[in-house]
Amino acid sequence: MNKLFAANWKMHKTQAEAASTTSDLARLCSSLPAGREVLLIAPFTALAATKAAISEAHHFALGAQNFYPATHGAFTGEISPAMLMDCGASYALSGHSERRHILGETDAFVGEKTAFGLKAGLKMILCVGEKLEERKAGQLTEVLTRQIRAGLSGVTADCDAESISVAYEPVWAIGTGLVAGPTEILEAHALTRKLLVEIFGEKGRQVRILYGGSVKPDNAAEIIALDNVDGVLVGGASLKADDFSRIVLA
Repeated sequence: MNKLFAANWKMHKTQAEAASTTSDLARLCSSLPAGREVLLIAPFTALAATKAAISEAHHFALGAQNFYPATHGAFTGEISPAMLMDCGASYALSGHSERRHILGETDAFVGEKTAFGLKAGLKMILCVGEKLEERKAGQLTEVLTRQIRAGLSGVTADCDAESISVAYEPVWAIGTGLVAGPTEILEAHALTRKLLVEIFGEKGRQVRILYGGSVKPDNAAEIIALDNVDGVLVGGASLKADDFSRIVLA
């Protein structure tokens, strides 16, 4: 499977800034190493501008940060998968820790969104990960098992494995400058792979597992080389084209 390098821009970038960053990335990453893909996860307002800027970069894909699990309706302030795809998005996130812990999304709601997005035609990236106090309490297995099983509970066994990725993002390492060490990443990703195989059978070995949490140009190569790491989900270091290109090309 190809390694996926995903940039999550969060609540950053105007249309002009997104277009400029995307154009710079396309230039810096015009020749990717074999087996690598780039995904730009832009804010809603910058989706169209980002799509236009990558129209000639066939090795880039566009993703969205969120949606509401309905086709349409009286959901003020929300957006549907069809609206995202109309802007050119082919991927979306579900379960990012900021939506879980700041905006109160439950495991059940995350699972509903994951299944709905897949059925609507999006490729989904399910985000999971433990808080610092949970890791200190030895609850890694409990937390990941709960989040992954709930997050994929509505996904049928005959789904396309290439349409699903799971991103392990230890909450304590997101935007803090801290990063899980190789031993911690290997442990969490091995557990994630085990759970995916239990859920999907052998197809679970084809589901990409990404690592996210203070990924930077100077640690990306080491992380990508680890077993069961099929890509990275990058926050702060993806905001500058130069930094993110060095991660993609690491």
